[in-house]
Amino acid sequence: MLYPLIRNTLFLLPPESAHKVSMKGLHIGAALPFGKQILSGSFQYKGTDLNTTLFGLSFPNPVGLGAGFDKNAEHLDVLELLGFGFVEIGTVTPKAQAGNPAPRLFRLPSQKALINRMGFNNDGVDEIAKRLSVRKEKGNSNLILGGNIGKNKVTENSDAWKDYCINFKGLEQVVDYFVVNVSSPNTPGLRELQEKESLRKIFSELQNLNKNNKPILLKIAPDLETSALDDIISLTQEVKIDGLVSSNTTLDRSLLNPANTQKANNIGAGGLSGQPLLEKSNQVLQYLHKGINNQIPIIASGGIFTGADAKSKLDYGASLVQIWTGFIYEGPGMVKNICRHLSTHK
Repeated sequence: MLYPLIRNTLFLLPPESAHKVSMKGLHIGAALPFGKQILSGSFQYKGTDLNTTLFGLSFPNPVGLGAGFDKNAEHLDVLELLGFGFVEIGTVTPKAQAGNPAPRLFRLPSQKALINRMGFNNDGVDEIAKRLSVRKEKGNSNLILGGNIGKNKVTENSDAWKDYCINFKGLEQVVDYFVVNVSSPNTPGLRELQEKESLRKIFSELQNLNKNNKPILLKIAPDLETSALDDIISLTQEVKIDGLVSSNTTLDRSLLNPANTQKANNIGAGGLSGQPLLEKSNQVLQYLHKGINNQIPIIASGGIFTGADAKSKLDYGASLVQIWTGFIYEGPGMVKNICRHLSTHK
């Protein structure tokens, strides 16, 4: 019951500032005497009935945190205390980049939504790999880590596969699985890489490097036409794609009410996430699940706020789910609440 008050206070700050303040507060809390025990005791789901094995990895529960929240792998210890079954870092690019100019993250509270045009701001693969290596050497974590990888803004699409390979080699020893992100709307031309030939090139090159059989997944946009989804489905049978992440943010403003449509028009470019995306993302999920016929797993995201939302994704064919915007609005108790619902509605 306390979080709505905290959220309302944080929402007085610009979104990026609120993110930094909230994560700093969690780090301070974890550093206090018995802080880690209090956080884990309060927010972790302790049951073992939701353990999920996928890609040869053992997930303590099926609720993960999507990429874009901990871009630089700076908050993993705290996020593990909050009970996430897995966390996806990034999006990581070969070279550090500042991303798009601020303001670039916007709230639409009346529909529990966000619009972002961050633009793959991150510290670059070498710095992030170093940070993860130091953490791994401590050896006190069982958190499953995904590495969400993308291309630098200045890289031409014809050379994009090289960026993905650089990221793969840089992170191979420090993450458990990879997600190829070609679906962000905030890097010019990136979504063009969702075309079949571009994807074939990227995944062929990555699998040539993949001597240790790290799972490599593809993250798609919810805005793809049926024909493009069909191309991806057929590609999973031609090239080794270990799974899909469905889906990224949307450019579809028709999901907003009139007042928020006007706000979105004033905000301008950016991907929409949050509650309005639930139904649209579920439709894409159902189509993909039917098309791939259980040949590869799907991690589902988009509009998850409650246990019932997460259950709908699993019922529509997902093996795991990811939250992001819901975490901002619902707070640190969200993972435990979802897990409790899933446990009682199997």
